[in-house]
Amino acid sequence: MEILVQVDHLSKSYGNKVALKDVCLTIPTGKIIGLLGKNGSGKSTLIKLINGLLRKDAGTIKVSGYEPGVETKRLISYLPERTYLDRSQSVQQILTFFQDFYPDFNLEKAKRLIQDLGLDLHMKISSMSKGMQEKLQLILVMSRNAKLYILDEPLGGVDPSTRDYILDTILTNFSEDASILISTHLIFDVERILDDVIFVDQGVIRGYEEADRLRTEQGCSIDTYFRRTF
Repeated sequence: MEILVQVDHLSKSYGNKVALKDVCLTIPTGKIIGLLGKNGSGKSTLIKLINGLLRKDAGTIKVSGYEPGVETKRLISYLPERTYLDRSQSVQQILTFFQDFYPDFNLEKAKRLIQDLGLDLHMKISSMSKGMQEKLQLILVMSRNAKLYILDEPLGGVDPSTRDYILDTILTNFSEDASILISTHLIFDVERILDDVIFVDQGVIRGYEEADRLRTEQGCSIDTYFRRTF
Protein backbone atom coordinates (compact mmCIF):
# COMPACT_ATOMS: atom_id res chain seq x y z
CA MET A 1 0.00 0.00 0.00
CA GLU A 2 1.43 3.36 -1.08
CA ILE A 3 2.13 5.95 1.61
CA LEU A 4 0.44 9.19 0.64
CA VAL A 5 1.16 11.42 3.64
CA GLN A 6 4.01 11.08 6.13
CA VAL A 7 4.03 13.36 9.19
CA ASP A 8 6.94 13.12 11.65
CA HIS A 9 7.32 14.94 14.97
CA LEU A 10 5.19 17.89 13.82
CA SER A 11 4.64 20.75 16.25
CA LYS A 12 2.88 24.10 15.98
CA SER A 13 2.12 26.83 18.50
CA TYR A 14 0.32 30.16 18.37
CA GLY A 15 2.23 32.28 20.87
CA ASN A 16 1.98 30.44 24.20
CA LYS A 17 -0.80 28.14 23.00
CA VAL A 18 0.34 24.71 21.77
CA ALA A 19 -1.86 23.63 18.84
CA LEU A 20 0.03 20.45 17.86
CA LYS A 21 2.69 18.60 19.82
CA ASP A 22 5.06 16.01 18.30
CA VAL A 23 2.47 14.60 15.88
CA CYS A 24 3.46 11.49 13.91
CA LEU A 25 1.12 9.74 11.46
CA THR A 26 1.00 7.97 8.10
CA ILE A 27 -1.87 8.12 5.61
CA PRO A 28 -1.92 5.39 2.91
CA THR A 29 -3.81 5.45 -0.37
CA GLY A 30 -7.27 3.91 -0.74
CA LYS A 31 -8.66 4.98 2.64
CA ILE A 32 -11.40 7.23 3.97
CA ILE A 33 -9.99 8.46 7.27
CA GLY A 34 -11.73 10.42 10.01
CA LEU A 35 -9.69 13.05 11.83
CA LEU A 36 -11.79 13.18 14.98
CA GLY A 37 -11.65 15.57 17.89
CA LYS A 38 -13.44 18.32 19.76
CA ASN A 39 -13.39 21.90 18.50
CA GLY A 40 -9.98 23.39 19.28
CA SER A 41 -8.24 19.99 19.45
CA GLY A 42 -5.79 20.81 16.63
CA LYS A 43 -7.58 19.23 13.65
CA SER A 44 -7.76 22.37 11.50
CA THR A 45 -4.16 23.30 12.31
CA LEU A 46 -2.96 19.88 11.12
CA ILE A 47 -5.02 20.19 7.94
CA LYS A 48 -3.70 23.68 7.18
CA LEU A 49 -0.13 22.51 7.71
CA ILE A 50 -0.60 19.58 5.30
CA ASN A 51 -2.06 22.07 2.80
CA GLY A 52 0.90 24.43 3.22
CA LEU A 53 -1.30 27.22 4.62
CA LEU A 54 0.65 27.51 7.88
CA ARG A 55 4.32 27.29 8.83
CA LYS A 56 5.29 24.49 11.17
CA ASP A 57 7.49 25.07 14.21
CA ALA A 58 9.18 21.66 14.02
CA GLY A 59 8.96 18.32 12.25
CA THR A 60 8.36 17.25 8.65
CA ILE A 61 5.38 16.74 6.33
CA LYS A 62 5.61 14.88 3.03
CA VAL A 63 2.75 14.38 0.54
CA SER A 64 3.76 11.79 -2.08
CA GLY A 65 7.34 12.64 -1.16
CA TYR A 66 6.94 16.42 -1.51
CA GLU A 67 6.96 19.04 1.21
CA PRO A 68 3.82 21.23 1.19
CA GLY A 69 4.10 23.70 -1.69
CA VAL A 70 3.39 24.06 -5.39
CA GLU A 71 3.75 20.33 -6.12
CA THR A 72 1.40 19.23 -3.32
CA LYS A 73 -1.30 21.71 -4.37
CA ARG A 74 -1.61 19.65 -7.57
CA LEU A 75 -2.16 16.53 -5.46
CA ILE A 76 -4.56 17.87 -2.81
CA SER A 77 -8.19 18.92 -3.25
CA TYR A 78 -9.16 20.90 -0.16
CA LEU A 79 -12.55 21.84 1.26
CA PRO A 80 -12.03 24.50 3.95
CA GLU A 81 -14.37 24.88 6.90
CA ARG A 82 -15.65 28.29 5.78
CA THR A 83 -17.42 29.13 2.52
CA TYR A 84 -15.05 30.68 -0.02
CA LEU A 85 -17.35 31.04 -3.04
CA ASP A 86 -17.77 34.48 -4.64
CA ARG A 87 -21.39 35.31 -3.87
CA SER A 88 -21.68 37.61 -6.88
CA GLN A 89 -20.94 34.78 -9.33
CA SER A 90 -23.23 32.15 -10.85
CA VAL A 91 -22.77 28.39 -10.61
CA GLN A 92 -21.59 28.37 -14.25
CA GLN A 93 -18.98 31.08 -13.56
CA ILE A 94 -17.65 29.10 -10.59
CA LEU A 95 -17.36 25.97 -12.76
CA THR A 96 -15.51 27.92 -15.46
CA PHE A 97 -13.09 29.28 -12.84
CA PHE A 98 -12.35 25.79 -11.50
CA GLN A 99 -11.87 24.43 -15.01
CA ASP A 100 -9.39 27.19 -15.83
CA PHE A 101 -7.57 26.97 -12.50
CA TYR A 102 -7.31 23.19 -12.03
CA PRO A 103 -6.10 21.05 -14.99
CA ASP A 104 -7.52 17.94 -13.25
CA PHE A 105 -11.04 19.37 -12.87
CA ASN A 106 -13.69 17.16 -14.48
CA LEU A 107 -16.31 19.61 -15.75
CA GLU A 108 -18.72 16.95 -16.99
CA LYS A 109 -18.66 15.16 -13.65
CA ALA A 110 -19.33 18.43 -11.82
CA LYS A 111 -22.25 19.28 -14.12
CA ARG A 112 -23.73 15.81 -13.63
CA LEU A 113 -23.59 16.13 -9.84
CA ILE A 114 -25.03 19.64 -9.98
CA GLN A 115 -27.88 18.41 -12.15
CA ASP A 116 -28.57 15.69 -9.54
CA LEU A 117 -29.06 18.53 -7.04
CA GLY A 118 -31.52 20.29 -9.32
CA LEU A 119 -29.37 23.43 -9.38
CA ASP A 120 -29.64 25.98 -12.18
CA LEU A 121 -26.24 26.81 -13.71
CA HIS A 122 -27.32 30.46 -13.97
CA MET A 123 -28.20 30.62 -10.26
CA LYS A 124 -26.20 33.16 -8.24
CA ILE A 125 -24.35 31.94 -5.17
CA SER A 126 -25.99 34.76 -3.17
CA SER A 127 -29.43 33.24 -3.79
CA MET A 128 -28.44 29.75 -2.55
CA SER A 129 -29.04 28.44 0.96
CA LYS A 130 -26.07 27.52 3.17
CA GLY A 131 -26.81 23.84 2.58
CA MET A 132 -26.80 24.31 -1.21
CA GLN A 133 -23.50 26.21 -1.02
CA GLU A 134 -22.01 23.39 1.09
CA LYS A 135 -23.12 20.85 -1.51
CA LEU A 136 -21.72 22.91 -4.38
CA GLN A 137 -18.36 23.32 -2.66
CA LEU A 138 -18.16 19.58 -2.07
CA ILE A 139 -19.01 18.88 -5.73
CA LEU A 140 -16.23 21.24 -6.83
CA VAL A 141 -13.70 19.53 -4.56
CA MET A 142 -14.74 15.96 -5.44
CA SER A 143 -14.74 16.74 -9.20
CA ARG A 144 -10.98 17.10 -9.20
CA ASN A 145 -8.81 14.07 -9.97
CA ALA A 146 -6.68 14.48 -6.85
CA LYS A 147 -4.59 12.07 -4.78
CA LEU A 148 -5.73 13.44 -1.42
CA TYR A 149 -9.09 15.02 -0.62
CA ILE A 150 -9.10 16.99 2.62
CA LEU A 151 -12.51 17.97 3.94
CA ASP A 152 -12.55 20.26 6.99
CA GLU A 153 -15.88 19.96 8.85
CA PRO A 154 -17.89 19.23 5.67
CA LEU A 155 -21.06 18.55 7.71
CA GLY A 156 -21.02 21.67 9.86
CA GLY A 157 -24.13 23.86 9.74
CA VAL A 158 -26.19 21.71 7.36
CA ASP A 159 -29.39 19.74 7.95
CA PRO A 160 -29.46 15.91 8.32
CA SER A 161 -30.69 15.26 4.75
CA THR A 162 -27.87 17.42 3.38
CA ARG A 163 -25.40 15.48 5.54
CA ASP A 164 -26.59 12.22 3.99
CA TYR A 165 -26.20 13.68 0.49
CA ILE A 166 -22.67 14.88 1.29
CA LEU A 167 -21.61 11.47 2.67
CA ASP A 168 -23.13 9.63 -0.30
CA THR A 169 -21.36 12.01 -2.71
CA ILE A 170 -18.05 11.32 -0.97
CA LEU A 171 -18.60 7.55 -1.15
CA THR A 172 -19.71 7.39 -4.79
CA ASN A 173 -16.85 9.60 -5.98
CA PHE A 174 -14.11 7.86 -4.02
CA SER A 175 -11.17 6.51 -6.05
CA GLU A 176 -9.15 3.58 -4.68
CA ASP A 177 -5.83 5.20 -5.69
CA ALA A 178 -6.62 8.29 -3.60
CA SER A 179 -7.49 8.94 0.05
CA ILE A 180 -9.96 11.18 1.82
CA LEU A 181 -9.22 12.86 5.17
CA ILE A 182 -12.37 14.13 6.87
CA SER A 183 -11.98 16.41 9.88
CA THR A 184 -15.09 16.53 12.05
CA HIS A 185 -16.48 16.66 15.57
CA LEU A 186 -19.80 15.23 14.29
CA ILE A 187 -18.59 11.65 14.61
CA PHE A 188 -22.00 9.96 14.71
CA ASP A 189 -22.94 11.37 11.31
CA VAL A 190 -19.75 10.45 9.48
CA GLU A 191 -18.53 7.20 11.03
CA ARG A 192 -20.47 4.89 8.68
CA ILE A 193 -18.16 5.75 5.75
CA LEU A 194 -14.82 5.65 7.59
CA ASP A 195 -12.13 3.01 7.10
CA ASP A 196 -9.77 4.38 9.76
CA VAL A 197 -10.01 6.95 12.56
CA ILE A 198 -7.42 9.30 14.03
CA PHE A 199 -8.23 10.76 17.44
CA VAL A 200 -6.81 14.20 18.24
CA ASP A 201 -7.02 15.75 21.70
CA GLN A 202 -5.26 18.89 22.92
CA GLY A 203 -2.86 18.82 19.97
CA VAL A 204 -1.78 15.22 20.50
CA ILE A 205 -2.65 12.09 18.47
CA ARG A 206 -4.38 9.81 21.00
CA GLY A 207 -5.06 6.91 18.66
CA TYR A 208 -5.06 5.70 15.05
CA GLU A 209 -7.40 2.74 14.61
CA GLU A 210 -9.18 0.71 11.97
CA ALA A 211 -12.85 1.71 12.32
CA ASP A 212 -14.45 -1.77 12.17
CA ARG A 213 -11.90 -3.31 14.53
CA LEU A 214 -12.37 -0.49 17.06
CA ARG A 215 -16.16 -0.99 17.03
CA THR A 216 -15.75 -4.76 17.49
CA GLU A 217 -13.19 -4.49 20.29
CA GLN A 218 -15.06 -1.77 22.18
CA GLY A 219 -18.56 -3.17 21.52
CA CYS A 220 -19.93 0.27 20.69
CA SER A 221 -20.00 2.97 18.01
CA ILE A 222 -16.97 5.18 17.41
CA ASP A 223 -19.04 8.15 18.58
CA THR A 224 -19.82 6.41 21.91
CA TYR A 225 -16.18 5.39 22.33
CA PHE A 226 -15.03 8.95 21.67
CA ARG A 227 -17.48 10.46 24.18
CA ARG A 228 -16.50 7.89 26.79
CA THR A 229 -12.77 8.35 26.28
CA PHE A 230 -12.33 12.05 25.55
